[in-house]
Amino acid sequence: MLAITGSGATFCNGFAPEVSAGLVESLAVLSKPTVAILNGDALDEGLELAMAADIRVATAGARLALTQLDRGELPHFGGTQRLPRLVGAGHALRMILTGAAIDGTEAHRIGLVTYLAKNERELGATAGSVVEAILSRAPLAARIVKDAVLKGYDMTLEQGVRLEEDLYALLQTTADRAEGVRAFLEKRKPLFRGA
Repeated sequence: MLAITGSGATFCNGFAPEVSAGLVESLAVLSKPTVAILNGDALDEGLELAMAADIRVATAGARLALTQLDRGELPHFGGTQRLPRLVGAGHALRMILTGAAIDGTEAHRIGLVTYLAKNERELGATAGSVVEAILSRAPLAARIVKDAVLKGYDMTLEQGVRLEEDLYALLQTTADRAEGVRAFLEKRKPLFRGA
């Protein structure tokens, strides 16, 4: 599992030299679960970076926006593709065409943010709970679930179900699956090793 956050009071205020299309795409294709912890504003390329993560946790007061059109540009780190997949075409076009910032509460309401903390003090606890929940699950199964969801999204329902069945069969042959069954029968917490 990988969690990313910003330093100080912002996640990322737009273009930063360390945020590149390659970095965003690397995060998007990472096989392990990823969480972006928005400790403040996520603007332009910063929001595109956050959208490449599987889950986003933000404070109610964080501002999220794609304002590249103000500079005669367009989002170019996947924003025009990821945003509509997360929130729908209408919300995506509203955000991109107007450049208007939305707060964390609105981002949560439309599905751009997955978990919402009331304030910065609560953010650590909220993000910690999310990370802890992910880490308590079988890591190999989590990777397979991520693969099934992301690949299945572009398939027909029938193809997606077939993919899920194939991945389920593959998972049955793993040591983690055997450990999960043993732990259940022994009424104890499983000790997953990612194998």
